[in-house]
Parts: sequence; structure tokens; C-alpha cells
Amino acid sequence: MNQEIANQAINWRVGRYRVLIMLLAVYLAIGTGLRVLLWALFATGEVPVSRLLESLPLGLVNDLLEAAYLFLPMTIALWLLPQRIFGGGRRKPLLMLTVGIVVFSMLYIAGLEYFFFEEFNARFNLVAVDYLIYPTEVIGNIRETYPVGLISAGLVMASAVLVGALWPLLRETAHAEPSAHPFQHRGLIALIHVAVVVVLAIAIPVNALMPFDNRVANELASNGVASFFVAARTNQLDYETYYRTGDDVALWQRLRPDLERSGETFVSPTPPSLERRFPGNAQGLGKRNVVVIAEESFGAEFVGVLGNERGLTPEFDALSKQGLLFTHAYATGTRTVRGLEAISASFPPIPSESIVKRPGNEGIVTWGEVMSGLGYHASFLYGGYGTFDNMNAYFGGNGFALSDRRDIPDPKFANIWGVSDEDLFAHAIDYYDARAAEGKPFFSIVMSTSNHKPYTFPEGIPGIKSSGGGRAAGVKYADYAIGQFFKQAQQHEWFSNTVFVVVADHGARVYGAADIPLHSYEIPLLIYAPGLIAPQQNDGLVSQIDIAPTVMGLLGLEYEAPFFGVDVLHENQEPRNLLFNHNHDVALLRDGRMAILGLNQRAEVTRYVRNDGPRSGHGGEVFEPQPPDTDLLDLTTAYFQLAYELFKQAPNS
Repeated sequence: MNQEIANQAINWRVGRYRVLIMLLAVYLAIGTGLRVLLWALFATGEVPVSRLLESLPLGLVNDLLEAAYLFLPMTIALWLLPQRIFGGGRRKPLLMLTVGIVVFSMLYIAGLEYFFFEEFNARFNLVAVDYLIYPTEVIGNIRETYPVGLISAGLVMASAVLVGALWPLLRETAHAEPSAHPFQHRGLIALIHVAVVVVLAIAIPVNALMPFDNRVANELASNGVASFFVAARTNQLDYETYYRTGDDVALWQRLRPDLERSGETFVSPTPPSLERRFPGNAQGLGKRNVVVIAEESFGAEFVGVLGNERGLTPEFDALSKQGLLFTHAYATGTRTVRGLEAISASFPPIPSESIVKRPGNEGIVTWGEVMSGLGYHASFLYGGYGTFDNMNAYFGGNGFALSDRRDIPDPKFANIWGVSDEDLFAHAIDYYDARAAEGKPFFSIVMSTSNHKPYTFPEGIPGIKSSGGGRAAGVKYADYAIGQFFKQAQQHEWFSNTVFVVVADHGARVYGAADIPLHSYEIPLLIYAPGLIAPQQNDGLVSQIDIAPTVMGLLGLEYEAPFFGVDVLHENQEPRNLLFNHNHDVALLRDGRMAILGLNQRAEVTRYVRNDGPRSGHGGEVFEPQPPDTDLLDLTTAYFQLAYELFKQAPNS
């Protein structure tokens, strides 16, 4: 009897808010369980058990902070919902349906986070925001990659089971007495909740508890939904507001010696101009055709000549013995648009969005514009629809002719991302035949698509699964298509007069505990021109932003441009600089030390110890915190701040 009275008392106090309390508990439980699952499947190599145990309570607090925002609409609904509806005859089915929908939504988001973490070793970030902008490709990719129907059915069943397990506790809500929480009382609760949200928004940032020096541990502790909204809010940041800055003139003077390392001279001796005159070289190759093949996700860890022993890249390995191979090349970022901006404009990866996607990117100085000024036909060829990631708008507005999926009417294979690499390369050969017939040298960037989930390819290629082969099959097919391209191109007259560059747009996957896990950024880079360039190997550091100045140096053509890269074959000074971006962080690596700039003027320096072993695993790199180095931080600030300001000076920015 006493227990029954106690239960009635609890029910009176909790009333209709029992459902909110139960759903909050479910939300926190799913968040904690997801962290353990992500750690067990994807992060045991980067996060020890002791650090996981520290991240779990911090993650619980981060979830509570985000729950204050997410559950505010429910608090308001519980205030406004009349008792005649809330407690009507259909209250039980309505309550079960509502709870079921909310629980399904929680599990669905957790599922999305699982697959995102699998690919990017991170919670939702700028990539997730970008994906929402292009739903056709992204949703199509998901449908072709995963058994969406089966997963959705499983989530529905899990939701039903969970709601059924909770129902003995929730059904008391359907019997709540009207007097338990009168309208005025509920209004006060809603007002308190709103006040809490306002205070949190002003005083405490979401994901406030991320204290580790281990990036993956911080990702585990964070709340994925909160990370998404932060990324959406900071998608195109004003650099001066959020990052370390300095005096423009002082930064220009600090940067100038680094930008004159290949013998170039500034057109204007005073800031803020970065335009420079790159000297010609009579001993160069002259006006040869230039074709840059940007390979999707072709990371160094897969390449045999760079240490992988799985035999995935026999074609590239064979080509590398006939060309100029760079063994320590790096991408500037982890997205295709980062690779394209670096290759096409020799431009640093400013935070947080690539210039390829930023409004006002027409009329900037690109490699295509430089080549057009020298009498070349410049083009961008893409296997997919160039509206994706704003590629057609960027290249079309900056000196390139365009040719994409629409110009390949009868491909032998295509998926959601575009035609197969074989189809793309066959189209490229036809395109170059037409340019050669015009009697004009051509410069072209070709962007492939096949080495990407869902990893599907044409049938009948020996040793390659047409579907279901995963990332290894993707690399093997990309390599196969490269080999086929060069075998076919050799049959055309323009081949012997062409300098080819084969480079990845970025590595395959970001993983590692560091803020900028450099082993994920290593990529193959090959300059191939049989009869023009002798086979050789270059072991120096090189970045994607160095490709344009280096190739131009090989040609020996004089030109003017504000390029940030250097001609690594003719520079007269060490050490070299490598620039990187990851999510909101940007960094510069120089002489074994890395300066990192982050949001809210964060600036730090670490020493980078590189593992020179096989590139088939996570690597053994070590980042050791260092005392602040003002000169290195100033140089890093100079690169990114002046690059940002240069972009703002573009005619349409």
C-alpha cells in the first residue's frame, strides 16, 4: 500500500514529463554506447582504454549540453499540449508513435555517425555539411554502397523493441492526472528550460569538454549533432575574426623570402601584391602539352613503388620507373576541392571552405589562366556532373573550357559519381585529338571518379571485382585505367609532345590521433614524359601547390602569377614548406616542426617525427608539443592570412 502511494506521488510530480525524462535517458545511453562502438571498431589504435574511460564521462556532459537544445521543442510541446488531447482516448497509441519516431531518429543519426566515422575518423564536420548541399550524389552513393532498406528495417525493429521495453515505465504518462502539472506550472518549466538554453548559448560552447591532445579521443568525447551545427555555422569563416592574425605589411615581409626561392621576383616591391614574375629558362622543354590526371583518393599507402606490398598498383609502379617520381608528396587537404584548388591555383587551403566552393571565386589567377595567356587551350575534364562541388563554376570562371559527364553520351559503365575512368580517359583522348588538330598546345586537368564508394566498375577486368571489392578494388581499377590510358595515348601523335602529371586529389581516408595526421595526406606524384624527362626519383618534400611552378619550371616558360608554391626542382633554399587543412585547423610543416592554427586564435607548435616504414598502415608518426615559436607561427599566419586576403581581392569576391 505504501509503495502504491509512493508511485502515485512520483507520477503526480513527474506527470507528462516522464516521457521527456525517459527519452533523455535513451539519448544519453545511445551516445555512450556509440562512443564505445566507435572506439572498439575504429579507434583502438589511436585511443588507449584509459583515455576512452576518461572520454566517456566528458562525452556524457557534452551530450547533456546538446540535449538542452534538442529537447527544448519537446518541453514547449508538453507545455502547450492540452490535457484533452494528451489524455484522450487515443493517448496510448499516440504516445507510443511519438516515442517511436523520436527513438528511431536517435538511432538513425547514430547510424549516420557510425558510417561517417568509419570513413573520416571523426564526428560530423564540414564534410557532412557539404554532403547536404549535394543530395543527389550523396544519397545515390549511400544507396549504391549500403543496403539502405535492410539497415532502415533493422532500425525500425530496434526502435520498436526499445519502445516496448520502455512502455511499462512510459504508460504511467498516459494516466497522468490533469492536476499534476497545470498550464501555468508547465509554462514555468518551459521558461526555465529556455533560460537554461540562453545561458548555455552565451556562456558554454557545445562540445566544451574536449581536453585531450589526441584528436580521436576528442572526437569520441564530442557530440556529433553539436559538431554538425558548429560546422554549418562556420562553413565560410571570416579569417580575421577567428584565427591568429598579424600586421599585413610585417607578414608580407616575412613571406616574401619564401616566395622568391625559385628565382622569381615580385612585380610590385610593396605590399599587398603577391604577383611575381617567374623567369624563363631557354634550357626548358618549351611549349609542350600538359595533362594533369587528378586521381580520386589514390593515397600513397596503396602504391607499390612507395612501399605497399599488396600489388595494387602495377601500372603506376611501371610508369614511375620511366618518369620523375616524388616519393614524399603531400596533399593539402582531405577533400577533392582542396586538391583541385592546390593544383589549379597553387593556393593554400585557407579555413574553412575551399575557394572552389566559395562565392566570388571567378576571375582569380589560376594555372589555366596563365596557360591561356601563353597561347594554350586550357580545359577541365570531369567524369561526373561538374555542378557537384561547384567545379564547373570555378573552372569555367577561371580560364578553363569545360567537359563533363554530359559530353560522354554512351559510356560503357557509370554509377552515381560519374562514368568509369576508362570512359573518362577515352573521352579525354578524343578531346586532345581535337585540340591537337587545331594546332594549338593544350593544358588540361582531368578529375577521375571511380576510386570512390560504392567501388563499382565495368565487368570483365581480370583480378578486379566489378562490385563488392571495396577500397582495394577501387585502387586496382584506378591503376588499371591509368595503364590503359597511357597505352592508348601512346598511339597518338600528341603523346610524344606532352608532359603528364599523375597525382592524387587526396589520400583515401583520414585516420590518426594528431590534429593533422600527416600519413593520411601522403600521395603519389609522378611527372611522366618519355623522351623529354629522364627517369629519376626525388626524395624531397613536395606539396600539391608546388606542381604548377615545378611543371612551369620544366617547360622553362616565363609567366606572372601570385602562386604560393615553389619550383622544387630549381629552388635554391631549404627547408621546404608544406601547407595543410583539416576541418577548421590549418598548419604549416617546416624543418620537422608543425605550426597549427585553429579557431578562436588557437596557435601551437609541435615537432613531427615521421615514420619511414611501409605506408600500408596507420604509420608511426609522433607529434611532440614544442614551446611557442613566434617566427614559425608568423610565417604560418602570413601564408594563410595573405592567401585569404588575396582571395577577397578577386574581382568578384
